[in-house]
Formats: sequence, structure tokens, C-alpha cells
Amino acid sequence: MIHAIPIILATGESAAGVAEHAVPGWITALFTFILVGMIAALALEEKIHAKKSIIVGTASGLCLILACMISAWADVPLLPFGEVVLPNGHTISMPVYIPGIDWSVITVILGASLFVEVASRSGIFSWLAIRLTKQSGGDPWLLLVYYGLLTVLFSAVLNNVTAMIIIGSLTSVSLHKLKRQDLMLGFLLVEGLLTNVGGLLTLISSVPNIIVGKTAGISFARFFLIAAPYVAVSTIATLLLGRWRFAISSLKSEAERETAKVLVSGFDENESVPDHHFFWIAVVVLVAFIATLAGQSALPWNLDKLGMGFIALFFAGIMLLAYKNEVGKYYSLVDWDLLAFFAGLFVVIYVMEQAMVLDLIGEGIAVMLSLPEPASSGSLLFSSSLASSVTDNIPLAAMLAKILSGMELTSGSPLWWCVIFGANLGGNITPIGSASTVVAMTIIHKQKIPLSFGRFVVMALPFAAMQIILATAYVALFL
Repeated sequence: MIHAIPIILATGESAAGVAEHAVPGWITALFTFILVGMIAALALEEKIHAKKSIIVGTASGLCLILACMISAWADVPLLPFGEVVLPNGHTISMPVYIPGIDWSVITVILGASLFVEVASRSGIFSWLAIRLTKQSGGDPWLLLVYYGLLTVLFSAVLNNVTAMIIIGSLTSVSLHKLKRQDLMLGFLLVEGLLTNVGGLLTLISSVPNIIVGKTAGISFARFFLIAAPYVAVSTIATLLLGRWRFAISSLKSEAERETAKVLVSGFDENESVPDHHFFWIAVVVLVAFIATLAGQSALPWNLDKLGMGFIALFFAGIMLLAYKNEVGKYYSLVDWDLLAFFAGLFVVIYVMEQAMVLDLIGEGIAVMLSLPEPASSGSLLFSSSLASSVTDNIPLAAMLAKILSGMELTSGSPLWWCVIFGANLGGNITPIGSASTVVAMTIIHKQKIPLSFGRFVVMALPFAAMQIILATAYVALFL
């Protein structure tokens, strides 16, 4: 089997003037094998005791070496060697792997991570969590509703892991103080599942959102407007199912309510605020950050061309001004492993595209999409959910986004949302499906609650199935 692949030279020659080169089937098969091996290693990350960046970095290095060797030996140009021509006519040399990295995604993650890390030091998120705890009066059902809504909100503006750590820790303290440890498993499980629902709310809530949203050309505001109705319905449904499944009910008598209210009144939200002046600065800058992201496409004087990555880095810089003499500690808190993972992943996908591996996967997806609606979109959403439940949803989202981009879809196509919903919600099926469910399991085990892999799947599956069915219906009926 021979595939045809158009190669665009980096010397500025137009695509129309470049002849098509043949990629033999054995080359596609070889790189497919490498891709499968990389995904399997990512799924077994804990077992092989290797960081994501090392796994993907090794795969990207192997891909580049093989691509160079094959280009020399088999006369099959898999990499666009040459110089890059700048708008002023100046030419510069650039490593072959640099064009393959999506730097807009890298800068969004770096900027947003720094911003959230500094903003959280103001105590704004802990203040809000403790305030709502007191507002609930210690009533278990109200507490679940407040913590559930807060989980969704924190997952939307922070990241899923940070949201689960904050809410999970507060849940443990609150339920111990209320002497309701019997509800601990239900609370932590529901909160863990809601992190992935909240991760759907905005374009920067989760990494799959950033990857697919940027590829599809979906703006921050439009992403929110489309995702918000589903997130609202799914959150309510998850809370109600959690109430029924774990028998979390409201307090019945006035005496019970008074006792619980006294117990939670001991919380002091101001203890988490080290500096009230900086607290209010963080509130104002956070609102400005979200507003600027939402209106990024409407910025004047070509500022919209700078992109969301620049906005994230700019606002991170503003927040860092408050700690200008100790920025090193915030740089050290950035997840550099994640950024290195992304750089390597983009290189792998770049080579896979040249070796026609993505075309091969795309052929399978094309068969799936040839089904009549809503079966085609439903099968894509379901299959991406199933895949993300057993392996990392980031490479899954990146590959599917790249494949869909080759199908010349509009930004309004519901297929983009099938991948977004599937990649996020699939993480709720198993305890290794997302980082936040791993954190939830860790907190559950710290509370001396026995919960095996199989029992987690049994308990979480009704929630995940309901969320995926709601997403499938939402895509079919409203997108």
C-alpha cells in the first residue's frame, strides 16, 4: 500500500509547486507501531515508573531519528528540511521539529498555570470555599450542592487537580468536624467526577479543550456559551444521582441543624487571606483576565492577533509583580514536565502526520462518520470517551484534532464537540482516566476508605454513562 503525501518546503516554495511524494505502507506501519507503543507506555506510566515527558520525549527522538534515516536511505522526504523565510525576506535556519510544536498551546498552559499559582496565594479560592461551608450550616445535602458547584467553578478557572485538592481537603475537614465520615466516600467520588464536568466549561479549563478549541478556531466566549448549558444540566443530574446513590439527605430536626451550624461556625475564611490588599487585587485581575480572554477576538489594533497564549502570559506577569523579588519559587511550581510532554507530543504527531499514520486513523474515523446522524457523532463521542478512560486524554485529543482538521470542518461542526466531550468525560469511567480521579482516589485512601479499581468503576459507571448519554443527546439535538 502506498500513500501520497504533499511536502511543503520550508524555503518558501508554494504548495502548488511541490510534487507529491510516495510514502510506502511499511513506513506508515513502522510509525504506527511506535505510536501504539507510546500510548501503551503512557497508560502504564505508574507501572514503569517513568514521567510523561520522558516517555513522549523518547518517542519523539526516535521518530525524528528514523524520519531522517528513512529520508536519506529510502529517498522518502518525511521532514521539511530547509530555511524559513520571514516576511521581510530574511531567511533563518530552524530545527526541523520546531514547526511541529503548537506554541500557542504551550504559552496558554504556561501563562494560565503561573497566573493561577500566584492568584491562589491570595487566598481567594480557599476564602470562597470556607465561606460556602459556613453558608450551608453544616447540612449534608446543601454541603454537597455547594461543594459540587464550587468544584465545577474551580475546575473551570483552575485545573482539575488543584480543584480536587482544595475541595477534597475541605471535604475531609468538614465531614470530620460534623462527625459524618459515613458520607466521605460519596462526597469525594461525586466531587472527583464533577471536576471533569467543570473542565468542560471554558476553553482553558482542560488541556483537551485548549488543543481542540485552538485547532477548530472556537473562541473563548463561544466555547463557554456552547458548553455552559450542558455543564449546568450535567452538574445538577450528577448531584441528584449522588444524593440518591449515597443517601445524602438534609437534616431533619431543628436540633440537628443547630448542632451542625455550631460545628461549622468554627471555620474562619479570613485565615486563608495573608494580605487583604493583595486579595482584592487578585479578584480584580482575575475578573479582567477572564473578560480579556472572552473578548480576545474583538480586541482592537491587531491585538487579537497576539492570541490567548500572550494574554495568559501577560496577566501572569501582572500577578508576578506582587512577588517581583521571589518569582523563582513560582517558576519552580510550574509543571515543566507537562510542558516538555506537550513539546514532545506535538513532535510525535508532526512526524505521524508526515508518515501518513494520521491518515490511516482518519480512514477508520471516516467509516464511523459515514453512518447516518446521530449515529456518526454518537459513535465518535462514545469511542473517544472509551479511549480516554484507559489512556491519557491529551494525546487522544491532539491526534483526533489533527485528523478532524484535515477534513476541512467548520468551527461550528458538532464533531469537534464530540471529541471535547468524549476526551473529558471518558476520564470518569476509571480511576486512571484523569488526573483528578487519581487525586480523588488518593484522598479516599488517606481517609482509610477501601476502594479498589473495580469498585470505583462499578460506582462511577452510572455517573459516567449518564454524563456521556446527556452529552450525546446535547450534540445531536442542539449542535
